[in-house]
Amino acid sequence: MLLALNRKLNRMMPLITPVSVLIGVLCGTALSPYTFLSPWLFAFMTFAGSISLGFKDFLNVLKRPLPLFACIFVLHIAMPLVAFGFGNVLYSGDQYTITGLVLAAVIPTGVSSFIWVSIYKGNTALTLSIILIDTLLAPFAVPGVLSVLIGTSVKLDVWAMMGSLFWMIVVPSLLGMVLNEWSKGAVAPRWSPRLNPFSKLFMAIVIMINGSVISPYLADIDLQLVLLAVVIVLLASTGYAICFLIAKLLRWNEADEVALVFNGGMRNISAGAVLAVSYFPPPVAVPVVLGMVFQQLLASLVGFLLSTRTKLRVAGGNNSTAA
Repeated sequence: MLLALNRKLNRMMPLITPVSVLIGVLCGTALSPYTFLSPWLFAFMTFAGSISLGFKDFLNVLKRPLPLFACIFVLHIAMPLVAFGFGNVLYSGDQYTITGLVLAAVIPTGVSSFIWVSIYKGNTALTLSIILIDTLLAPFAVPGVLSVLIGTSVKLDVWAMMGSLFWMIVVPSLLGMVLNEWSKGAVAPRWSPRLNPFSKLFMAIVIMINGSVISPYLADIDLQLVLLAVVIVLLASTGYAICFLIAKLLRWNEADEVALVFNGGMRNISAGAVLAVSYFPPPVAVPVVLGMVFQQLLASLVGFLLSTRTKLRVAGGNNSTAA
């Protein structure tokens, strides 16, 4: 039953996040008292995704680290700077919106990127290594980049934020990896399909709770909110484009290219929403939650474009052979 449920949820991935945001907003502030559950639910999601991580695959990736470094560069340097630029040009003086855009860009890559990389036959070992390294860097990179770019214009509780990331992401990840090593990899094939449905359901719950917290800012859809949504889509699309161009410039193979595109384009947006709601004024969370609405939809569109390109390339190769 769990396996069948997981397959259905995989097909529904592009719809889970926007529907969850809608439910949260329609509930108003009714779910706000349950905000304390978000870090715990998210820790479970991280653990469930990490039992597929093995130290051996990680070491193999380190032997050829350029793709890994390129992705970390995009995640924590290039895209935060792009978001900071977008914010200052379009929302000069609105420090909450600028902070939200930078936070949406600087949070670590999403564990769900592994699903998309697997579907489109990318380098899964590279993907798992990026997730691991980026997860371990998150408690330092996220508050650090925010402090440098945002400074004192918005109050940052750096140590509390680092602690939250540590318990939400780092500890569950390490526990999952230790379990993977202890079982010699046997735990992932047996338990990942069973835990993944709960991860997706918990993700929906976390999004609903966070959507409820900021519902006053999303309840009235006006031109300003629509324009912010357009900016979020452009920002996310820029991340995908930068990764694609880097892979092409460095002449990587298709598997590495797919891994870089999804890992550099997607974000652990649920973690970002938990941070935004927990440590910032509610307006900061609005860009992050809007990112939830569009992330899976954009990922499915990028996947469609990549698969279409591959099919055209194969068809062109067959025509050349026939000629």
